Amino acid sequence: MQPPRKEVPPQEFDSRVLEGFQVTPLWHQGFMRDDGRTTYTEKVKTARWEYSTRPVYGWGNVGSNQKSTAGWLAAFPVFEPHWQVCMAGGLSTGWIEWDGERFEFQDAPSYSEKNWGGAFPRKWFWVQSNVFNGAIGEVALTAAGGLRQLPGLTETFENAALIGVHYNGFFYEFVPWNGVVNWEITPWGYWYMAGENETHMVELEATTEHPGTTLRAPTSEAGFAPACKDTCFSDLRLQMWERRSDGSKGKVILDVTSDMAAVEVGGGPWFNTWKGSTVMPEPIKRALQVPVDVDGILGAVPLLRPPGL
Repeated sequence: MQPPRKEVPPQEFDSRVLEGFQVTPLWHQGFMRDDGRTTYTEKVKTARWEYSTRPVYGWGNVGSNQKSTAGWLAAFPVFEPHWQVCMAGGLSTGWIEWDGERFEFQDAPSYSEKNWGGAFPRKWFWVQSNVFNGAIGEVALTAAGGLRQLPGLTETFENAALIGVHYNGFFYEFVPWNGVVNWEITPWGYWYMAGENETHMVELEATTEHPGTTLRAPTSEAGFAPACKDTCFSDLRLQMWERRSDGSKGKVILDVTSDMAAVEVGGGPWFNTWKGSTVMPEPIKRALQVPVDVDGILGAVPLLRPPGL
């Protein structure tokens, strides 16, 4: 029997698919088994899951058009890799069977993003959480940075980073084309980022004593290889303020903590602490500030839509 080429009802999926998964914005279902080839981390023999999701935040204000995570140029084959946070925060209900043991959950915090393209940056870091203490209302944080290669014949790299905060239906975006993002990341155990735009300032600090789990990632040198490490057991503090006209911190908007933050480092080399800040050429910064409706354009002319978008 041929596997389905589109989403099918859960019972039909179980009867037609021996191993694999189907994913939509609202439904996630699958079954996988260990093939014996993974030797670099702990593993289980089987994993099976079925759960539905109610999105809370995408990547933008609730009720408004959502944004491209890395700017509208990311829709085209300019920068590698392409990255889109599809759901910064959601609530999932269903079950996961991990090595035969079933875990059922209702309204569990969830998150989804998509990467596509040739390879991840030369090295990178990532912080994410939508489980916080001390806030009234839903809060979601996604922050990341990397050393990515610019298009061209020579090997030229740039620092890129962003911080995105969703809170009470509003999206606070700190990106190179509307402000500055700075960071200090150790090879493992400590993540610090700060950003500011014209109206707000933000800081986050995450730490972990967990050894982390090695994961495979797409690399330009070795293909899909064990190239990163992450954990969901980190302590995080997130603070955000209004920005005064003199550039100082004003009214506190958020001061929250989490003990379930996800953190990651990847690529390399990571010989020591990486301190950096975003620097974007002025022509690209101005281009990214133009409100281009990429989805509308590509929807009108489907032949122009790049693969994976």
